[in-house]
Amino acid sequence: MSIRYLTAKLAQQIDEELMNAAGAFSIDQLMELAGLACAQTLATVYGKERYPRVLVCCGPGNQGGDGLVAARHLGMFGYKPTVWIPKIGSKDIYKRLHRQCTNMHIPTLPASDEDSTPAENALSAALASSDVVLDAIFGFSFKPPVRAPFDAALPLIARSGLPIVSVDIPSGWDVERGDAGAGAGEGGGGGPGGAAAVRVVLRPDVLVSLTAPKEGVRRFLGRHFLGGRFVPKSLEEKYELNLPSYPGFAQIVELAQPERDGDPSQKL
Repeated sequence: MSIRYLTAKLAQQIDEELMNAAGAFSIDQLMELAGLACAQTLATVYGKERYPRVLVCCGPGNQGGDGLVAARHLGMFGYKPTVWIPKIGSKDIYKRLHRQCTNMHIPTLPASDEDSTPAENALSAALASSDVVLDAIFGFSFKPPVRAPFDAALPLIARSGLPIVSVDIPSGWDVERGDAGAGAGEGGGGGPGGAAAVRVVLRPDVLVSLTAPKEGVRRFLGRHFLGGRFVPKSLEEKYELNLPSYPGFAQIVELAQPERDGDPSQKL
């Protein structure tokens, strides 16, 4: 049987069960395992000899927490990560994860001030001096529209020409419809008058799905990995996830590409 792709509602339900008696995980544990899977995925595809400088772009929610964990592990793997997180989550867990990166001497791009925004200045400079981007901005609970400062950031990342590794769902994609309705290409989302005209999405080269893949990435044609080795057998059986076996002691497994059907709008 083929692996099950999750709707937003089902993904949320499984997340909740992972943290109640059915899974008995804490949010800290799940972020640690998810972030480790993200770091392993990037390291598998982009070796540190050729791609040492990783820009980890984090949102303010759980997705950003996964990114902070991944940044710490990438530093331990020998990469040189830099964190862009314009809005650190207010909960204690996000502050601790960020402190852990600081303690590892992992730099964080400066926050905006009255005269500049990180999207237009610090982020642009960081992209110009990076080798690969880890996109941990928006997760499966994202609801449009993209708001500041991310509305200006996504076009910069998309146009950078850097390889992108996205976490769970590429930022800007709908969790169930994928990049449908994104408009022509990646341009035009930032700046005055642009955001309303074209919804900017990232088109990553690599995707790491967490727990199980989401409906919106069913036709993703880049390299697709799964990081869900923490899912209890009871939940896998209850929801008929049909998860693949993980090799050896790895936290990730690569999924097969879908069949190409000649639809250029689905090609990355």
